[in-house]
Amino acid sequence: MEHAEQPRVAAALAALAATLGGDSVTDVQRLTGGASLQTWRFCLQSSAGGQTLILRRRATTAPSAATALPLATALPLATEASLLQQAHQAGVPVPRVRTLCTASDDLGEALIVDFVAGETLGRRIVAGEAFAAIRPKLASQAGIALARIHAMNPGAIHALPHLSAAETLARYEDIHRRIGAVRPVLDAAFRWLAGPATEAGPTALLHGDFRTGNLMIDPARGIMAVLDWELAHTGEPADDIGWLMVNSWRFGATDKPVGGFGELADLLAAYEQAGGSPPPISRVRFWQALGSLKWATMCLMMYDGRASSAEPSLERAMIGRRVSECEADLLALMQAGL
Repeated sequence: MEHAEQPRVAAALAALAATLGGDSVTDVQRLTGGASLQTWRFCLQSSAGGQTLILRRRATTAPSAATALPLATALPLATEASLLQQAHQAGVPVPRVRTLCTASDDLGEALIVDFVAGETLGRRIVAGEAFAAIRPKLASQAGIALARIHAMNPGAIHALPHLSAAETLARYEDIHRRIGAVRPVLDAAFRWLAGPATEAGPTALLHGDFRTGNLMIDPARGIMAVLDWELAHTGEPADDIGWLMVNSWRFGATDKPVGGFGELADLLAAYEQAGGSPPPISRVRFWQALGSLKWATMCLMMYDGRASSAEPSLERAMIGRRVSECEADLLALMQAGL
């Protein structure tokens, strides 16, 4: 089905063809997903043939409070472009930036990057037969990518936010209290993590959403691109590692703690070999638990928005139901200890 904005977006991209090094634009298609950012795929035609590119564009209407990440503001696309360029220079696999659109391009806040082929669907990556041979290598590849990200210079990127453990815990607890849900497991988890949250670790540039689903995976070569940098910030390196270990991002492959595809020891060994200083495992476990607690709060927020909306969303209800999975994860983590 053609998206309502398709003719206008197609016309604006056609006007950019020469700037992008082509003659014309064809096959403009809006891809699924994205609450605050739209993703469009199109083909740039030239005498040398066609080339597939990706347009990332800020939605013209703001997402509802129920679909937006709580207290997490997406970075401007100009900042994301700077991050991608620096990441490329640091050896992190990312899509190449082609152009940052201006107001005269009639696309609003928008960024055009190269298309990267591969798979992002978690269940296919962690369970598909096509990925069986590459899965044992993915944890090491993730460790290398994370070490290179954490070595990037945050001072070269304009106005990146900083999120400490204490600030993160406090923000999500505040949302939990405002929702007013009675969830004893979550109450216990907030109390359990309060002490370790006061500890201060080293600071680095973080991707902010490094997980299965935001990694473009090729069945033969592995991680081809680290996607979706809109939540990048500075903080503890263990934050990125712990987020990748959250059980919700294992897509059913619960026996593989890293993304549903690998082992923490392999990730940390590769992280160190790539020049990173591996955080203590106890700190990774802390951020894994905090990640599960964050996602539980997001699930509650989705359900609360669905229940109070004039147009109830089945998707929000389904996501809201997953809070029980997070509670089971948190109980297991509390029992095991940090």
